Amino acid sequence: MTNYWLLKTEPSTYSFDRLVAEGTAVWDGVRNNLALKYLREMKSGDRVLVYHSGAEKAVVGQARVTRAAYADPTRDDPKLVVVDLAPGARLPHPVPLAAIKQDPQLAELPLVRMSRLSVMPVAPEHWKRLLELAAGR
Repeated sequence: MTNYWLLKTEPSTYSFDRLVAEGTAVWDGVRNNLALKYLREMKSGDRVLVYHSGAEKAVVGQARVTRAAYADPTRDDPKLVVVDLAPGARLPHPVPLAAIKQDPQLAELPLVRMSRLSVMPVAPEHWKRLLELAAGR
């Protein structure tokens, strides 16, 4: 079964465009315990929405997990894990956080409830609604 996730990144640090240009990425730098728990739950084939934090504050693109969580090879700490990602399509229209917060169908989306968390699950119905908003519906 495919799971759905949202990953937040500061575009000046690592943007969706960079993921597209590079074709693959090791998603690292996660330190929060709950976010690490979610990284550990990711499986190859899971789908991801990429959210630009900072000034942009919008969901901008899709990606896919190509390798499930494994120990961060750059750190000597077994609790730190990473996943590998491949880019998908850029969304036709970014979905700003303000629009997400105004949509009653997304009231329970973790991005609304725990906005500082960098890795979070997305329920299938929220995934569908976010893609509808990105398509202008």
